[in-house]
Amino acid sequence: MEKGSILILGGMGLILLGFLMIFIGILLSAAQGDGEVEGGGVIMIGPIPIVFGTNRGAATLAMILALLLMGTWIILSLLARGD
Repeated sequence: MEKGSILILGGMGLILLGFLMIFIGILLSAAQGDGEVEGGGVIMIGPIPIVFGTNRGAATLAMILALLLMGTWIILSLLARGD
């Protein structure tokens, strides 16, 4: 198997694992029945993040993740140029 094929299969496996973890988390929180739901997210349009959240803590965490994504994007872009 080539390196590219292994990377693609590994990436798809990680995505499926993420979906599975989210599904299990939803089932566990629904089974408990109590607690509050908080959330936030980041929409990346190129290198520009759009951050949203249900409260200040969720938005702050989403902003930190957006900064990490932007930094990763910049580093990978510079590495891909090959200068």
